[in-house]
Amino acid sequence: MALLRYILYFFGVAIITWLLTQLEISSPGSLKLQVYLNPADTFATSEYSPVEIIQLGILAICGLLLAWVAKNCPSQRPIAFLFGGIALAFFIRELDFFLDRLVDNLWQVLVAIPAALVIVYTYRHRRRFRIAWGRIWPSPGLSILFAGAIIMFAFVQFAAHEPLWMAILGEDYRRIVKIAVEEFMELAAYYLWLIGTIEYTYQARVIAMREPQPAVAKRRAGRQPKPKGRF
Repeated sequence: MALLRYILYFFGVAIITWLLTQLEISSPGSLKLQVYLNPADTFATSEYSPVEIIQLGILAICGLLLAWVAKNCPSQRPIAFLFGGIALAFFIRELDFFLDRLVDNLWQVLVAIPAALVIVYTYRHRRRFRIAWGRIWPSPGLSILFAGAIIMFAFVQFAAHEPLWMAILGEDYRRIVKIAVEEFMELAAYYLWLIGTIEYTYQARVIAMREPQPAVAKRRAGRQPKPKGRF
């Protein structure tokens, strides 16, 4: 079963990425990585790109899966709440262009809300968090989530830095090159986040099914009338 899932991950990532690349090759500009909304714009935006839309879709799926874990797997709720809050913060961050058009720096205010909730919740339930972590670690899902976080925070921030590409390309520098590299690297990180979230959800579900019933559930089951036999 696990082997089949990983084969599906491989072909899913390959097919989606192949479709994106073929879309741009067959019709240059189709990925909309550099869109000027009006002639006065100094910098173009990539927020209307299919790559950005896929990233938002991935984050939405991750958030829904982690919300399911938080609701249906109580023992894993602290971990699910933490990663769910991070996914929500990422989702808001990806919408920064549109939010800032409503109110300047609105996205920063909105990101601060789930960030504060996650910090407070994790601190208040730190003992439950350690217990939940001990029950599930080592975890392939959390390891893949960590790999995605490494790419997003420790790799993309430097490898997609604009001065780097200005130095590499020199007089041939074009901003769309930097944008394309950044967006595809972020997409790779989100691929890992999706795979890691699916694997974590699957593992959390298995743990929840193996856990003994709570005392309340046992008492409720004991009050049910027993089936009568023939004798």
